[in-house]
Parts: sequence; C-alpha cells; structure tokens
Amino acid sequence: MKTIVVTGASTGIGAACVDLLVEEGFLVFASVRKESDAAALAARHGASVVPLLFDVTDDEAIKAAARSVEARLEGETLAGLVNNAGVAVPGPLLHLPIKDFRRQLEINLVGQLQVIQAFAPLLGAGEERRGRPGRIVNMSSVAGRFAAPFLGAYNASKFGLEGLSDALRRELMVYGVDVILIEPGIIATPIWDKADDTDLRMFEGTAYAAPGRRMLKWLVGEGRAAPGPEVVAQAVLRALTTPRPPVRIPVVRNRFTDYTLRSLLPARLLDRLTSRRLGLLPK
Repeated sequence: MKTIVVTGASTGIGAACVDLLVEEGFLVFASVRKESDAAALAARHGASVVPLLFDVTDDEAIKAAARSVEARLEGETLAGLVNNAGVAVPGPLLHLPIKDFRRQLEINLVGQLQVIQAFAPLLGAGEERRGRPGRIVNMSSVAGRFAAPFLGAYNASKFGLEGLSDALRRELMVYGVDVILIEPGIIATPIWDKADDTDLRMFEGTAYAAPGRRMLKWLVGEGRAAPGPEVVAQAVLRALTTPRPPVRIPVVRNRFTDYTLRSLLPARLLDRLTSRRLGLLPK
C-alpha cells in the first residue's frame, strides 16, 4: 500500500485530501496539532489513517513524527509529502505587528522547509529505500503569483514558497524526487463562516479603514460562492499520481480571468484596477 504524509489535516483542504487519498487506497499519515483532532481522524478513517501530532514550527516534534513514519515504512519509500499546513495573517503592512509578520513566515515558509528536511530521506532523497522516489506537493496559492492589498504577509509567504519549490525541484532532480505546486484561488471552507467576526481594529484611524471593510466584504462573498476543498484534493491526487504532472496546478473557477489574464496585464494597470475597487486611489 502506498503511503502519503499530509500536514494540516484537521479541516478544510487537508481533511479533503485525507478523505480522497483514503478513498483511493492510500495509507495516510495525517498531521494535526490537537489530540482531539487526531482522535476524530482515527474514528473517521480507522486503520487507513495514522495521526501525527506536531506543529510545523516545532522542529523536534516534526523529527519525532518522521522517525515514527520511518518505523512504519520498514524500508519502503514514502510515496508523497503534501505540505498543506498554513495560516493567513491579514492586515495593512504599514500597521501589521512585526511579530505577526514573522509568525506568518515561520508557519507558511520556514515550517514547510522543516517538514521537507525531516521527511525527504523517506522520499528517497539521499537514502536507499525500496520503491520509486516519492513526490513533494506544496500547497501554495494564487496569492503566491499575484499580490493583493491587506494580504501582504500571506503573499510574501506564498511567493517565498513558490521560489523555494522551484529551487528545491531542481536540487532534488539528482534523487528523482519531484516537487509540484498547487495554487488554489479562494476556496469555500468553514473559515468564511467566521469571517464576519474579523477584527478590523488594525485598520481603524488609518487610510485603510474603509478599504479594509470593502476587502473583507469581497473576500467573504467570494469565499461563500467558491468551490469546495474537494477540487483542491483532486489536484493533489493528480500531482501525486500523474506520470509527468505540471510543476504548477492552479485551482480556480476561471483559468483565464482568475489566473492567465493577471499575468498578461501590465502591473501598473493591475495596481489601478485593484486600488479603484477598494478605494485606495489618492483623492
């Protein structure tokens, strides 16, 4: 039975990935941060899922989890590592506390590399194992290709993950380990049900108060109308099983308007269109 590690598996995209991979016959090692989430995964999937308890910022816990997976593999190659765990820290960059910016990068960028370094030997990077080399699937975002106001910290983490993944893919060619990026747009998850309670105090008393409210209203509307996490899970399955997957797999409602067109338009034009929509143009 092929084995996969999925991080951030308690809800949303991670949970959808676990569901689909189990359905497809994989044994899934699924990382969560809480004992209650581990118990829920075990109850839902039984022996098809082995919960792992770690936070992607806890290097020692990650290494301990990798050792436990290695023991279960008994010399077999890990077929895939799905780096899904992540958070979004919103706010205008001029007023975002630096500790929050650092936290964003620690989880979404540094944490991803810590997980990769711990599990790469099990994928066949620098270590002789039985079976073909595995694959790394990194959960990026359309926000890793196109920046948006008030998501600058998140953009920085995902732009960084894109560059890290490209460099890593070229470095790991010597071992036959592939690296694929999944780039979802806005996806319908339970987070949007709580978005109306978002704390906007950081915006108040600044030029960003009204634009911040407009941005939140737009995001909530888009989020509630977006496709569910199952479409992202399908993209992950494609990345893990297609003989020669593309290095980037966008998951958007309209490939041309939501992805391709943005790369074709001049940056200054995109600046003005975005700023006009949010009320950020100078008066």
